[in-house]
Amino acid sequence: MSSNSDYFLTSERLGFRTWSMDDLELAAGLWGDVEVTKLFDGRGPLSKEQVNNRLLKEIATQSEHGIQYWPIFLLESGEHLGCAGLRPYDPSNHIQEIGFHIRSTHWRKGYASEAARAVMAYAFELLKVRGLFAGHHPDNLGSRNLLTKLGFKYTHDEFYEPTGLDHPSYLLKAEQYAAALKIMKSA
Repeated sequence: MSSNSDYFLTSERLGFRTWSMDDLELAAGLWGDVEVTKLFDGRGPLSKEQVNNRLLKEIATQSEHGIQYWPIFLLESGEHLGCAGLRPYDPSNHIQEIGFHIRSTHWRKGYASEAARAVMAYAFELLKVRGLFAGHHPDNLGSRNLLTKLGFKYTHDEFYEPTGLDHPSYLLKAEQYAAALKIMKSA
């Protein structure tokens, strides 16, 4: 369980911190759930070793780039909900990829939307990225609907090796984000 002082980023209900090697059990609870991974990893249920490798990759991304798909927790209880964050996509153009994985027991409670909004604010307002890329499995209508609701615009289908499929892909530019914020603040 995390304390609020562990979080570098918070939203109304969520706290974000970085992954560590002590988090293998949390990672297994998330990426060991085939309901969570089936739409972004075509290997079926992930073994403990595959989950460990995924955790190591997130830790390495944080070390190398200062970003990762950070673990997220309920502020009220410290319960682990999943992860949300960034990874490098097109560094030369200052575009990061946004993503979120929510534990299946916490679906349909608004956590993905809240986490995504917090990550978007962090990326645009703190890191000053020029854009955020996002993609989703063609069968994941929930992610499609959420990305559209968040202001992302469909740009193309992109081959995603872990599933062997072309994934619908989206972009949200900094100008679009700033304009949407203006509208929200004036409403």
